[in-house]
Amino acid sequence: MVQILHRGWDQHGSLPADIKNQCMDVDQPTAALVKDLKQRGMLDDTLVVFGGEFGRTVYCQGKLTRENYGRDHHPRNFCMWMAGGGIQPGITHGATDDFSYNITRDPVHLNELNATILHCMGIDNPASPFPSKAWINA
Repeated sequence: MVQILHRGWDQHGSLPADIKNQCMDVDQPTAALVKDLKQRGMLDDTLVVFGGEFGRTVYCQGKLTRENYGRDHHPRNFCMWMAGGGIQPGITHGATDDFSYNITRDPVHLNELNATILHCMGIDNPASPFPSKAWINA
């Protein structure tokens, strides 16, 4: 298992400049990792999980100007992506309202998410009776 921690995503201010820089740091290297794993035939056996510590609001925090505004933490939703390791490619699971505040379709409990990740890694999780079949290749 390899974990990469990329700090600095907590943009309560200076979002327009900071988020662009953060994305430039990770977008191309992450895409290259997934493409390289696929090209080498290793993506089927390697689970890539890309997520953060919590969701973020889509609306402004603080004074709204073109150059400087932020987003607050969000306790009700969380977006992430997974690739390889048995995860079904090309699906989107779940949805929120227009403000990304409330879940409107297919909520996933944290235990289900963890059970799915463990299942893809070949580990049985007795605390959760099943992983999410919606995400796993049959």
